[in-house]
Amino acid sequence: METTLRRRVWKELDIRESGPGGPSVTNIVVGVMIALAVITVIVETEDTIYEPHRALFGLLNFGFAIFFTIEYALRVWTMVERPQYAGRFGRLRYMVSFTALFDLVVVCSFWVAIGATDLFVLRLVRMCRILMLGRLGQLSLASLELASAVGKRRYELLVSMSFALIVLVIASVFLFVAEREAQPEQFGSVPRALWWSVITLTTVGYGDVAPVTVMGRIFAAVTALASIAVIALPTGIFAAALSEAFQVRRARAEEAFRRDHPHHGDQQTDVSRKDP
Repeated sequence: METTLRRRVWKELDIRESGPGGPSVTNIVVGVMIALAVITVIVETEDTIYEPHRALFGLLNFGFAIFFTIEYALRVWTMVERPQYAGRFGRLRYMVSFTALFDLVVVCSFWVAIGATDLFVLRLVRMCRILMLGRLGQLSLASLELASAVGKRRYELLVSMSFALIVLVIASVFLFVAEREAQPEQFGSVPRALWWSVITLTTVGYGDVAPVTVMGRIFAAVTALASIAVIALPTGIFAAALSEAFQVRRARAEEAFRRDHPHHGDQQTDVSRKDP
């Protein structure tokens, strides 16, 4: 009886067990509560709203604390139903996983905030709740599939990031050599020149720092052209990963539809045969 109940609760909580219809009602409720909790902590930063309604915000936070504590406890209780956490120490392995520790930090932030008197500590634990936005990704099958697709391309991403780092360092060194005498405050060291390189390579271009020497401008032009490749490489990799995630999701949806409607294809074949 306990195992049956635990499995039913697990299927309601685990997004991976969602059917073709999407997330379960429980996961939808959790998502709404996360959104409300984040909105609450954002509004709390406005003193003109928070101070007159301090008691209301305290009540809301107490309710959030109870809700997410129960949700965390249920996840720990039911997670042994997932094969990777089965066994004697399955719950312990789940509790020390990144996802569970992440949830625990958020849950603790609610309880610490209730009893906190120090203003700095209170603000710090409130900001911890913004991390709950990451939970919304965990409640989306699409985001899980995207994360899996991106993980498969981690080596390509590592190569592109390494290339960006190399270009960043080379550009900083060249600008340091070319501009250090003309602009010692802005380019007097490689770390100072690094600020300009980051802003240029990311195509932000604040304009607060710019080379003035001929050699510096030449290096700046080369760096600006190189930034096209620096931005294009990871962008293309992420785009391919996103496309693959959508294809996987579409294939799973079609497979689930064929499983639920085994005779649908036969009916279409029969109809097509009757057409002249």
